[in-house]
Amino acid sequence: MEFLTTSEAADYLRLGERKLYELVTSGAIPCSKVTGKWLFPRHELDVWVLSGLARPAGMMAADPPPIVGGSQDDLLEWALRESGSALASLNEGTMAGVDRFTRGEVVATAVHFHGDDLSGGASDPNVAAVHAMPGLHDAVLVGIVRREQGLLVAQGNPKKLQSLQDVVATGATIAVRQSGAGAQLLLGELLTRIGASVKDLRRLEPPCLTGPDLAAAIRAGNADCGIATRAAAHAAGVDFVPLLWENFDLLMRQRSFFRRPMQALIGFLGSKRFKQRAAELSGYDTAPAGQIRYAA
Repeated sequence: MEFLTTSEAADYLRLGERKLYELVTSGAIPCSKVTGKWLFPRHELDVWVLSGLARPAGMMAADPPPIVGGSQDDLLEWALRESGSALASLNEGTMAGVDRFTRGEVVATAVHFHGDDLSGGASDPNVAAVHAMPGLHDAVLVGIVRREQGLLVAQGNPKKLQSLQDVVATGATIAVRQSGAGAQLLLGELLTRIGASVKDLRRLEPPCLTGPDLAAAIRAGNADCGIATRAAAHAAGVDFVPLLWENFDLLMRQRSFFRRPMQALIGFLGSKRFKQRAAELSGYDTAPAGQIRYAA
């Protein structure tokens, strides 16, 4: 993230430094004081300017309902409740959440995409996916956490599964997620990398709608394995074979970023309570929590 000095920020915003200091004093502009000097994150200044953009009445978009769609996550659901944001959740998976978001049916959506991260590439899959979405000229991607994804197996891992190759080779029954869910997209990417496809798997039907549902199916003995987060495994009391870490982000529009509900949630993501809860649930890295990771 690029930070501007006071003089650079004033030039960037075409304001006098005196006016900029007035905005800082009143808490009206995003900034941070480091070793006695004010710094201004360029991305957040862009969002701040665009959040107040005036439009003719015919161009005004209706405010979306205060609902966060997309991928399910226990830590995010807890944060929505504890932050006082008054935001509800609708867990349908990454792609279903993006669809609702682009139709204006949710104010934000939780996403996790995969691509070059599986092969050590330099690109960020979430940022690349949002950048490629048509019509999202005012998108903002805020970091929630990094999460550990892996293979959930029964306690003691009785089938000795250590990889998807083992799942295919042994014919183990795998619980899967619905089409478009981030974990199902990840499963498809991982299978492609070993020269296999979903058709090569013995799948539990019907698909599980959330990670906790998948973990419960394994605990009940209805499936041998499935892909979900370490937190889901921990909560269900099943074993976990780690595969990778992923970025788990919140996608919203710039006009929503500075609204009170979203600011309540974003502010809470940086709190000590959020970090403590993440440690309790396990499998989370809170370093990116509350940071703007992309702004169109």
